Amino acid sequence: MSADAQGVLAVARTWRTSLDEVLQGAAADTSHGGAVPAPRLVALLSSVRDPGNAGTVIRAADAAGADAVVLTEGSVEPFNPKVVRSTAGSLFHLPVVTGVPVEDAVAALRVAGLVVLAADGGGDHDLDDLSDRAVGVGGQAVPADGGPDLRAPTAWLFGTEAQGLSDAELALADASVRVPIRGHAESLNLATAATVCLYASSRAQR
Repeated sequence: MSADAQGVLAVARTWRTSLDEVLQGAAADTSHGGAVPAPRLVALLSSVRDPGNAGTVIRAADAAGADAVVLTEGSVEPFNPKVVRSTAGSLFHLPVVTGVPVEDAVAALRVAGLVVLAADGGGDHDLDDLSDRAVGVGGQAVPADGGPDLRAPTAWLFGTEAQGLSDAELALADASVRVPIRGHAESLNLATAATVCLYASSRAQR
């Protein structure tokens, strides 16, 4: 884990959390030793291989009050040293599910009552509009255009840094949402976009 370790060696067992455990509210909360409630906010990473991005999303999800992070098959191993460091400790008290096919994850999350929103630069819905409506800005408590309600239990689907989500992955979601970019930047990186989306849901659900 560290190139300048002081000659201390430890052997530890890693733990694994299944998606069923998370969705049934039975996943162990290692910080309190109890059970976590049924999820209302989940980050779903599809084939995300960059350890820094994956770790930072886990940290952001924890900070936003998310209930779990799901890394689909083909994603980076969560106990990769760079992932562990990037989580800044969040890996040890937020359930992280690995190795689930994205189609199966989406289906299970939807059956559990979560709306699946795909974060995409060309998304059909503007995140700021959804946020305003969810908290009643302008007198609109519910999306007037039939768009998703951020107050509902939500799973955010995020793609890779370079390619984003494929057309097939976008088709799995209930709706696609874009983070507005008002300056000249071409895009936001994965971890930044994920943080913005997760906090929007966190605020609406609060």
